[in-house]
Amino acid sequence: MKKILIIDGQGGLLGKQLVEAVRKTAPEAEIIAVGTNTIATSSMLKAGADQGATGENAVMVGVRHADIVAGPVGIVIADSLLGEITPAMAQAVGSSESIKILLPVNKCNNIIIGISDLSMSAMVERAAQRIGEICLEAGCRP
Repeated sequence: MKKILIIDGQGGLLGKQLVEAVRKTAPEAEIIAVGTNTIATSSMLKAGADQGATGENAVMVGVRHADIVAGPVGIVIADSLLGEITPAMAQAVGSSESIKILLPVNKCNNIIIGISDLSMSAMVERAAQRIGEICLEAGCRP
């Protein structure tokens, strides 16, 4: 069974959508939600995450044990998400050996050139589809 760590901040809307979509594409996976604040964590837990934790240490520990880390691209950029991503969080995610599925959210002065202008729901669906494919390739589906 794959461990999927979903990281989000602020209100946790993206994380919530990811949890719901991944639950459909990889129902057997263990989904761990880590929010940069309690609101984000709560939102992801309500969406169906198996476990949840909040804060910098939760990110740093979680990325060591996850097979896949998913979230907005800001989780690898220090001081992004309006300052909610600490340099230590960005370092931990960026240096993790986990597969990273990063959604290119062009906000907070981080603009990614060369990507399609997709809606958030379309990006979430693509991310969840890829996570499901990774789980299938690893043979973790019955």
